[in-house]
Amino acid sequence: MTELLIRLFIKNHQQIRDTKIRAKYGLLAGVVGIICNVILFAAKLAIGILSGSLAITADAVNNLSDASSSVVTLLGFHLSQKPPDDEHPFGHARFEYLSGLAVAALILIIGFQLGKDSIVKIIHPTPVEFSWALVIVLLLSIAVKLWMALFYQNIGRRIDSASLQAAAADSRNDMISTGAVLVTAVIAHLFHVNLDGYIGFLVALFILYSGAGIAKETIKPLLGAPADPELVEMVVQETLDFDPRILGIHDLVVHDYGPGQCFASMHAELDYRMDVLEAHELIDDMERMFRKSHNIQLVVHFDPVVTDDEELTEMKAYVCQKAKEIDSRLHLHDFRIVRGKKHTNLIFDLVIPRDYKGREKELQQLLNEAVQQADMKYYTVITFDDQSFNAVCQERTPS
Repeated sequence: MTELLIRLFIKNHQQIRDTKIRAKYGLLAGVVGIICNVILFAAKLAIGILSGSLAITADAVNNLSDASSSVVTLLGFHLSQKPPDDEHPFGHARFEYLSGLAVAALILIIGFQLGKDSIVKIIHPTPVEFSWALVIVLLLSIAVKLWMALFYQNIGRRIDSASLQAAAADSRNDMISTGAVLVTAVIAHLFHVNLDGYIGFLVALFILYSGAGIAKETIKPLLGAPADPELVEMVVQETLDFDPRILGIHDLVVHDYGPGQCFASMHAELDYRMDVLEAHELIDDMERMFRKSHNIQLVVHFDPVVTDDEELTEMKAYVCQKAKEIDSRLHLHDFRIVRGKKHTNLIFDLVIPRDYKGREKELQQLLNEAVQQADMKYYTVITFDDQSFNAVCQERTPS
C-alpha cells in the first residue's frame, strides 16, 4: 500500500536527495495522517459518547491531536523548503524540527488535560456501555495505527526525517493504548469491573511520555547534536577514496541546519612539496563532489605534511604508539618538529575524549616522560582538542 501511494503521488520518487521530492514525501505523509486520524477520531468519539467511556473518548481525542500534529508536520515540511534569505542565509530547513517540537507540545497539552479528566472519572465513576460496535471500531483502529506506524517508518527512513520517525513511534504508542482501552471494555463487560478512569489515566500518562520523548528528539538537533556516526564514516571514506594524495584528515566538524542543509569543514593532509595550485584544484574538486553527490557544503583546509623527514616520521609513530598505550581513544595530528641547539620540541595536537577534561597536565607529563625515554632532548608541546568538536582524526592506511 505504501509503495502504491508513493508511486501514485510522487513523481521521480527515487530522487530523495532532491529537496522538492523530499517535501512531496512529507506532504504525502501529512495528508495520509490527517485523513486516517480524522476518521478514527470521528468513529471513536461516537462510540465513546454512546458507551459513556472516558477511556475511548480520551483515545479519540488523542487521534484528533495526531491529526493536528499531521497538519503541523505538513506545514513544517512546506516552510522548510523556503529558500535562504538575508535573515536566514542557511535556509529554513530547521522548520521541520520546529514542527516536531510543536507536535510534542500539542501532545503534552492533550495528555495533561486527559489526565485531569481521568482523575475525576476515578473519583466519580460512571458505567460503561459495552457493544460489539465498540470492539470492531477499536480493532479497526489498532489495524490502521499499525499500518500508519509502518507507513511513517518507511518514509521516515527513506528521507531520513526525524519528525516522521517520531510520528511512527507515536502511531505505535497509539496502537498500544487503544489495545489497553479494548481490554478494559472487555473486562468491564465480562467481570463487571469498571477500570475506565484508571485506564484513561494510564493512556494520558502514555501520551505525556510520548510527547516528552518526541520533544527530546526534536530539541537535540536544535541545540546541536553530535554528527551522525554513519555520516562521519561516509565523509571519511569518500575523502580518502577521492584521491591517493590525501594522506589523512582531522578536525572534521559537521553543522546541521536541518534535513538537506548540511555544512561541514575539515583539514586535509597533503604532502608539503605539492604545488599550491594543484592542491587548491584537488580541494575544489572534492568540495564540488560533496555538494553534487551528497548535498554537503564542505570547506576543506589544506594542511601540509612533511613526508621526507625520517626523524619526524619515526617520532610521530612513536608518540602515536605511546598515546594509544595510555588510551586507545587518543589521536594526534599536525605533528611537527622544531629543533634547537639543546633540545627538540615535538609539537602536535592531541584529540581527547570528554572525560579527559581537566587531566591535560597529567597527559602532558605522561607523554613528556615517554618521549624522553627515547631521547632526553625531546620535549612535547601539545594543543588539546575536544573530541566533541573533532569528530574524526584518521590517516590513510599504508598499502
